[in-house]
Amino acid sequence: MHALKHWFDRSLLAQSVFVLVLGVGIAALFHRGDNPVSWVVQGVFYGAVVMGTLAFQRRRAARAAGTDAQGVTELHRKIRHREVPEEPEERAAMRRLVAEQLGTMERAGRWLPYSLGFLGLIAVGLVVLGVVGGSLTFPLIFAVALIGFCYWCFWMRRRSLGLYHHMWAELQGHT
Repeated sequence: MHALKHWFDRSLLAQSVFVLVLGVGIAALFHRGDNPVSWVVQGVFYGAVVMGTLAFQRRRAARAAGTDAQGVTELHRKIRHREVPEEPEERAAMRRLVAEQLGTMERAGRWLPYSLGFLGLIAVGLVVLGVVGGSLTFPLIFAVALIGFCYWCFWMRRRSLGLYHHMWAELQGHT
């Protein structure tokens, strides 16, 4: 399992296949009556959009860190495992990456309450529509899933900020 996780963490191809399968599954879930070929076409489209966004983010992070995309992947792995690099060039690249990621998270954090509030309004609206329409099963399941997603977003943000702040402090103490 560790080898599979390691391969998935480093391989853009593995991530692409996962996104493709996920896109086909989502298309099949929401378009049950359609032809399965349309599911695959929609899955490929969703996968292309997600992978394009991921490639753009990786390229931007690589430019900010002064390394290539594979180097950014390795730096992120070291951040997750709280490993401080010993080489001065790698340490400087990690310092630039951590500073850029902290700035990005700070800017995105300003909009987080608005986006989560909007998701909350959608959940409340669906529950109201369920009450009016007489069927509460799907709206309640969706609302609970949406609340779980919002908590997951908060948890991931807090975890990531903790990792980046810890690494920033370690990098500043190492100089």
